[in-house]
Amino acid sequence: MNFFGLMTNGAVLTAGAEGQGAGGSMIMMLLFWGILIAFLYFIMIKPQKKQAKEQENMQNSLEPGDSIMTTSGFYGTILAVEEDTVIVEFGNNKNCRIPMHKRAIAEVEKANAAVAKDDVKEETEDTKPKASLFKKKKDKNEDNA
Repeated sequence: MNFFGLMTNGAVLTAGAEGQGAGGSMIMMLLFWGILIAFLYFIMIKPQKKQAKEQENMQNSLEPGDSIMTTSGFYGTILAVEEDTVIVEFGNNKNCRIPMHKRAIAEVEKANAAVAKDDVKEETEDTKPKASLFKKKKDKNEDNA
């Protein structure tokens, strides 16, 4: 029996013509729809709620000095934070200060996290052996010649 026949069979047979067979297929149809709705909830709705919660936490943790990227792709630095708006300075031009709604911020990089990340990066660069890609390519070219 095909998919649509399985779904509609329970509704058609509930008239009582088959007795117990109709009740069993009705239960199967309800079970099928219940599983389908639960699957859609966990695949579509729950991740969207999680993302909205993360976005709200990010907006509530904004502080002056944080580097941001807006939803339109502009990079700037937060100067002041108010209830629903932030004042952002864009680029090196100190006269370009624009108040923006918090919802217009797509990404945030904390001011103190950037310093810590740079320190870790410098430490890992010093400990790694430096290999030159140009020497390897040059050696391969010399072997072919």
